[in-house]
Amino acid sequence: MAIRNRRALLAGASSAAALLALLLLLPPPGGHVEGRTLSLGWTLPLVGLLGSIAILPLAGPHFWHHHHGKVAAFWALVLLVPFAIVEGPAEVAGEVVHAAALEYVPFVILLFSLFTVSGGLLVRGALKGSPEVNVALLAIGALLASVIGTTGASMVLIRPLIRANVDRRRNVHIVVFFIFIVSNVGGSLTPLGDPPLFLGFLQGVTFFWTTTHLWRETALVLGLLLGIFYLLDRWFYSREERPRMIDPTPAAPLGLEGLQNLPLLAGVVGAILMSGIWDPGINVDLYGAHVPLQAVLRDVILVVLALISLKITPWPLRERNGFDWEPIREVAKLFAAIFVTLIPALLILKAGPDGPAAPLIALVSNHAGAPAPAAYFWATGLLSAVLDNAPTYLVFFNLAGGDAGLLMSERADTLAAISAGAVFMGALTYIGNAPNFMVLAIARNRGLAMPSFFGYMAWSCGILLPCFALVTWLFFV
Repeated sequence: MAIRNRRALLAGASSAAALLALLLLLPPPGGHVEGRTLSLGWTLPLVGLLGSIAILPLAGPHFWHHHHGKVAAFWALVLLVPFAIVEGPAEVAGEVVHAAALEYVPFVILLFSLFTVSGGLLVRGALKGSPEVNVALLAIGALLASVIGTTGASMVLIRPLIRANVDRRRNVHIVVFFIFIVSNVGGSLTPLGDPPLFLGFLQGVTFFWTTTHLWRETALVLGLLLGIFYLLDRWFYSREERPRMIDPTPAAPLGLEGLQNLPLLAGVVGAILMSGIWDPGINVDLYGAHVPLQAVLRDVILVVLALISLKITPWPLRERNGFDWEPIREVAKLFAAIFVTLIPALLILKAGPDGPAAPLIALVSNHAGAPAPAAYFWATGLLSAVLDNAPTYLVFFNLAGGDAGLLMSERADTLAAISAGAVFMGALTYIGNAPNFMVLAIARNRGLAMPSFFGYMAWSCGILLPCFALVTWLFFV
């Protein structure tokens, strides 16, 4: 295991060195790629990548398991090669470095830290997956999501939930609702809950603004989802015939092992808060990308905390917890390509009414030109389901005025709609929010026959869209 870890670190260091060498060979960026002049055709590699993620795990599971990284790299190159030829290699390299330094690297480091630290926490004992226990775990996860983030809550609770239901013949719906509730909707009350809200916090939205302005919408959606889940789980549970396999958690007092990781988890939360509160006004210039010093310090702290967790947590405890590196490797590879192929789409959106997305921009305003909260809710949400929800939130935040003081007061309904859309509708697809794919990878790694990309969307659209329609009618019209 130690040899594999050293190989992984060596591979990561080699990739970083190769990227830095490539940047040294390129001239400094003379400017940025202009989104107003881009064609919508540049988004086709993103469509191809999303189609591969949707189809290949179902059509060729063996091929996908062994070659998903190559597929992701293929679509990234399909974009980057012609994009660099048309727009200029220095300019495109600048956009890639900007996306990597400000979005992808912090994203992966946060996931790595939470995945590693939470993987050292083991809930032991006779936890049996009855409908009542499952609802309680989902409710606890929803509360934790706004305290330690949707990623942290998901990583802490998904393994105990899977173990508790390992003898259930029908248990896939439990993971699907876990993604709805814990990995998404539960994180809507604080900036710690979900990356879009953290970006709003960095833009000046006060820490408890979403708590006071989204608690009704959140309570309604969580109440509906927990109620629907209980009825569905009760129905499946009543039709269980016999255990599918022996429960690996024999009768024992319920408890928590790996308590040394709790201070480390608190340290992760503290590092995130520090990067949003402390601003020394110092930036690190990396090939045109201005990385704030506090962000660099945050990422260093997160990596150190993860390494400490690996050092102080016995590996047998992680093995009993079903800990494996494959989920984080898969997410890191696929989201590297997603962040790259997202670049043209986000540039087009940022161009606003002057770019190819002008018809979409017109849809979010009423006849008087003022923001329409219902339209912002659905536009932000639906795009968050297929793009990364954090930059999508930021695009619509700026489109609605970009002034936190204005949005928190006169346009509070619009900011609430943007916030709720980005967080709630991240649950519509596997790629809408980072924890979704992490939970999917862990569930598949534990042997659960999770729905395909479109199979999951059948669940999410059938259950979530009516809930969101009700939210729209009650709060945003």
